[in-house]
Amino acid sequence: MRIFFTICLLLITYSVNAQVKLLTIDDLDKRLANGKDTTYVINFWATWCAPCVAELPNFEKLRLANLKNPVKVLLVSLDFKSKLKKEVIPFVQKNNINAEIFLLNAPDRQADIQRIDDHWSGAIPATLFVNRKKRRFYEKDFTEEELKNTLLNFK
Repeated sequence: MRIFFTICLLLITYSVNAQVKLLTIDDLDKRLANGKDTTYVINFWATWCAPCVAELPNFEKLRLANLKNPVKVLLVSLDFKSKLKKEVIPFVQKNNINAEIFLLNAPDRQADIQRIDDHWSGAIPATLFVNRKKRRFYEKDFTEEELKNTLLNFK
């Protein structure tokens, strides 16, 4: 029985760890380039950012509302890599976030911020809407209605 419990615990830990992946800006660029007809909604957030945490359920609702559409919601944490296991993964688990979640693995955050958008000050929350035809960046938090309308007007 003890072995069974240990195996179950390891499987649960693995599934949560697998849910939050490290991501570089190059990885993100490749993902977007391979998106074909997909519209990506990429939210940059952190566990310590109150407005970020408050708006995360809106992104989950947007994801669920678009399961059958070519829309992907990606959540990119700007927490430090050292916080992955002790803070980010427990946060994701506690809040039952099911969107694709990444932690930005960036040795030079400022350079990566500039690659995402020239005008981004680095403040969060921030969200990038992108597809093959358009790219729009917002340095603000979104209500559920604003997020839905921004996506509808973006397509």
